[in-house]
Amino acid sequence: MSEERSRRIANDLARAIATSDEDINTDDIPEVFDWSDAVRGKFYRPIKEQVTLRIDADLLAWFRQNEDKYQTAINAALREHVDRQRQARRELAASKR
Repeated sequence: MSEERSRRIANDLARAIATSDEDINTDDIPEVFDWSDAVRGKFYRPIKEQVTLRIDADLLAWFRQNEDKYQTAINAALREHVDRQRQARRELAASKR
């Protein structure tokens, strides 16, 4: 990146940081209240980390046989499990209030 471009980006960033929320015109941006149809990963991709993981042979065989991208499918299954656990914990915490 050129020095000129770096300076322009730094200046733009400084101006953005200095701008108060009240000075930002959001009239043409509708406020979203319902995120139920949001798509995970549409604009953001989580950082992947390579690990060695021991998985039961029958589970691995099933994913390999039934999913073209079996590692992606295993990741999706794990994420679904984590999301359910988080939701259950939020509901439990809310019920204790």
